[in-house]
Amino acid sequence: MMRPFTITEPMNEDGVSRLTEYIIVTGVLLVLMIVMMFTVNTVFMRGPADTLRYHAFVDIGNGISTRIVDLYVISPVNGTIETKFDIPDDVAGTNYFVEASGRGSSQMILVHGGNVQSQVAIAGIGATKTVTGNTTGAGWNRIQYNSSGFE
Repeated sequence: MMRPFTITEPMNEDGVSRLTEYIIVTGVLLVLMIVMMFTVNTVFMRGPADTLRYHAFVDIGNGISTRIVDLYVISPVNGTIETKFDIPDDVAGTNYFVEASGRGSSQMILVHGGNVQSQVAIAGIGATKTVTGNTTGAGWNRIQYNSSGFE
């Protein structure tokens, strides 16, 4: 027996369900891409840059500490001596500050910029002389010694 030939009308819901599926999949992928972009920035860019900054700050602090000790070694009994030196203008594209502070044997050179900082002890003269001051990486910097002290 032959079946009768019937014509079925297309379902109107097919187009809507495919569009909804496309929108949901695209939205989920966009959210995952945004999360990945924030993660990539933190892990692959900011982390290594902060590590580079820290090690550069340690090197800068050691260099300044060495210059201070060298100036102390050749300082006159009566008189003044001054030295000028240059340190990098910026580290990893950002500015930074250098501060010398402390009392007695706990004198430190603090180099900081952004959320990274480094402390370096002033070796050799901490217990005998007080070192104070601050500077930035921009331009020439100087260290002064005066046997009678500064006012």
